[in-house]
Amino acid sequence: MTQVFPRTDKSIVADDGDALHFCSTCAFSRACLDEGMDKSALMDLHVLVEHVGPFHAGEHVFREGDPFDAIAAVRAGTVKTYVIDRDGREHVLGFHLPGEVIGLNAIDGDHYPCNAVALDTVMLCRFSFPKIAVLATRVPGLQRQLFRLLSRDIGRAALLAGDWSADQRLAAFLIGLSRRLAARGFSPNRFQLTMARTDIANYLRLAPETVSRVLKRFQADGLLKVDRRELELAGRPALEALAAPVLRD
Repeated sequence: MTQVFPRTDKSIVADDGDALHFCSTCAFSRACLDEGMDKSALMDLHVLVEHVGPFHAGEHVFREGDPFDAIAAVRAGTVKTYVIDRDGREHVLGFHLPGEVIGLNAIDGDHYPCNAVALDTVMLCRFSFPKIAVLATRVPGLQRQLFRLLSRDIGRAALLAGDWSADQRLAAFLIGLSRRLAARGFSPNRFQLTMARTDIANYLRLAPETVSRVLKRFQADGLLKVDRRELELAGRPALEALAAPVLRD
């Protein structure tokens, strides 16, 4: 049976691969393997990796203004990135799942431009960015993967800039989350929301009561089954159709 996010087998968190294989959630293993390199042929990269955590819910991975010297890949859990404006209001920038990278938006400067906080129990792989940048010049596949990750972050940020309805925004969020989890081996149709609904509303630029109302309507229409924080995409085709204009399918 496919695992329901965020339940994580302890072996995944403890997994460091072996002499030849990278750990199962490594954000860069695919790029290295595509270049015909296993871990033994790329010990430089493995030496750069530092396993950090666990971070518990509410603990910060980094804060806005901290010196930037590393990016980090999520091994387990969910990380929320956000900023606080001058009036003290929080603006959610994104949610980062296993296999995804945080800190990419700091590459242009010397400091992190946002905050990153654990939403549940989070484990990370930390990569020295100066060293991985040098390595990327020697490994074309690694360089392409860095560009791909940057492009993906930019693309996700741009998706919500359109004049979409609340139904389209929420459907796109759920389908996008489903696809990202499926890519990491989790169930695409059953998962827990590790983020608060107020955070989802903030991220989607909707009022919290609007998100609650749309979720209730999706449930009444048979598109969703909701049990507290656990969701089941019961009417996936209809949700896919709603999300398609936003996700540009």
